[in-house]
Amino acid sequence: MAPTSSAPLAAVSQLTPRPDARGDRAVTYDFKRPTKLTRDNLRALQMCYETFARRLTTLLASGLRQVCQVSVVAIEHQSYEEYIAGLETPTVLSVLELGSMPGTALFEFSVPTALGCVDYLLGGAGGDQPVRALTDLETSLLRDLIEQMLSVLQYAFVPIGGVEPVLRSVEFNPQFVQAAGATDAVIVGAFSMKVGNQSCMATLCIPFSSLLPRLRMGKDNKPKTAKERAAEQHTALQVREALGGVPVDVHMVFQPVQLSAAEIVELAPGDVVRLRHRVTTPLTVESAGITFAHALAGRQGSRLAGMVVDTDTAG
Repeated sequence: MAPTSSAPLAAVSQLTPRPDARGDRAVTYDFKRPTKLTRDNLRALQMCYETFARRLTTLLASGLRQVCQVSVVAIEHQSYEEYIAGLETPTVLSVLELGSMPGTALFEFSVPTALGCVDYLLGGAGGDQPVRALTDLETSLLRDLIEQMLSVLQYAFVPIGGVEPVLRSVEFNPQFVQAAGATDAVIVGAFSMKVGNQSCMATLCIPFSSLLPRLRMGKDNKPKTAKERAAEQHTALQVREALGGVPVDVHMVFQPVQLSAAEIVELAPGDVVRLRHRVTTPLTVESAGITFAHALAGRQGSRLAGMVVDTDTAG
């Protein structure tokens, strides 16, 4: 059965390498819509999508007991309007919330493939499937299957920070779904999806603004090499050594005294203010307004001094 979605096919034609006159492989570039993903971003995203495709193949094959195959075809950066305009009507459009990741994602595949999955779940032999609206029972069975697919999606996106996809609704008319603004950028992954004798082009649409921070975070959190760790430790040692000789103002402070406004106004030179700080109570040792120790007041020779005591003793 031929693929039923035109937009992913356009993505394939745009991203598939083509040989030039010299025999090298080149990729066409659209200057009106430059990509904002780096090679590292694309590589990380490609790995997530390939993991999703492999595990989805296993899930469908074991759950439906049919020969199934899902593989990544293309990854494209486009506007939400372009994505929606390229989808067939009707189609199975799963509206997803991504948990801690903002925005709404869409997972789409053809109605005949969905009906084929339902037929296999009910013990049927498959065969040709019509393009029609699903019944309530069929929709319920399909929702259960899609929720299992989302667990695979959650696992696949762990390397870039993880998502917690939740199925919000299943729609059949793309024009009724407003998951983003018309001009908002989205990342569309196209998958070749074969279930038994049914095949289609499935798509996963995620807002670009939601995905990019996760890709950057995944890059920042990648495991460091031994050389990088050694360099960080050396830098930290240099900082500690340099700061060790920096003079810091330290104050020993008595407990504060509360005075009324009238008492403050009546203060005159020579007046004595009672501190009410017991001799046995340690003073607080502060620097830049932060208390980091306690000390008992005393003397060392002719100088006033303080002996630092344990914090527990000070309490």
